[in-house]
Amino acid sequence: MIHVFTSAALNYLGKVRTLLTSVGEFLPEATFHFALAERRAEGYQVSDLPTEQLIYASDLSIGRDPQRLFGHSIVELSTAMKAEVALRLLRRRDCELVLYFDPDIVLFSPLEDLVESARRSSIAVTPHLLDPEIEPKAIADNEICALRHGAFNLGFLGLRPTPEGLRFAEWWADRTARFCRADTASGLFTDQKWIDLAPGFFEDLAILRNPRFNVAPWNISRRCVTGDFDAGFRVDGKPLGFYHFTGFDSGAHEMVVRAYAPDNQALRMLVQWYVRRTAELSVPSPPPWSYGTYADGTPIESAHRLVYRERTDLQAAFPDPYSTEDGGVLRWMQTSGPVEYPKLLR
Repeated sequence: MIHVFTSAALNYLGKVRTLLTSVGEFLPEATFHFALAERRAEGYQVSDLPTEQLIYASDLSIGRDPQRLFGHSIVELSTAMKAEVALRLLRRRDCELVLYFDPDIVLFSPLEDLVESARRSSIAVTPHLLDPEIEPKAIADNEICALRHGAFNLGFLGLRPTPEGLRFAEWWADRTARFCRADTASGLFTDQKWIDLAPGFFEDLAILRNPRFNVAPWNISRRCVTGDFDAGFRVDGKPLGFYHFTGFDSGAHEMVVRAYAPDNQALRMLVQWYVRRTAELSVPSPPPWSYGTYADGTPIESAHRLVYRERTDLQAAFPDPYSTEDGGVLRWMQTSGPVEYPKLLR
């Protein structure tokens, strides 16, 4: 059996449903799983999936460790869950292949060639870039950005339950358990930068160089996207396999399209469609992120997470950082914290 999964919080539910619909159309033989970076809660419709196909953070080791949880932003938690979920699926008796897709990806045509390629290797990855850039601005925007964030885009990953596939997943899970941080200054970018090391560490790894896979803002300067919803979309003359709508909510996606393909009607059509589709499938007034506040409802500032993550003395003094009983670590952040970190905590 092919197991497909994604990982996100409720704020991405419209995107997850859009991905799920496309998987159902173009990978109908696959079973879809949603790793939900939230606490279990009643009163909202999570998705159209059966309960057994939902995996909450609390079902994983990270969800049973409040100190690790507290140290993650919403993006870091969503990515930190990926390796552990992949391992869980790989260890199922019915598992033939595990495919991960980011929640902001959409499939646009059948992927038999991708599945076939993934089945020939233990590990399958896609590079951010397939062709060198030409213009200085594109080199800065795309090649230097890839050097900073990783050569391979972890919006997609294929794994088989071979000894090498499991060895990779265990290594990846160990690294993300301890170092899943968006900290490019320290050489880390959540789960992704680690994969730069994978071709050296693991022999049975395939780099999928088909331009129809993982089309995204960082490579549209070197890939020609054409077509429409009636005739179908194509990339360099091949059917568009899957498109990565990354950076969509911030407006970065549209900004890059305007910069590198201002007259491309196919890309403009895809962007406009994605706006409508994800809005249709989103949850009206979704609840706030369930790991985003202290027990008393006070929002957790990113600086609080950073300081707590680095201070073993605070971890020892406040083993449950979410608790506000007797003030908890929140009181420390409001009183002692500004004295020790005057530029960070105010």
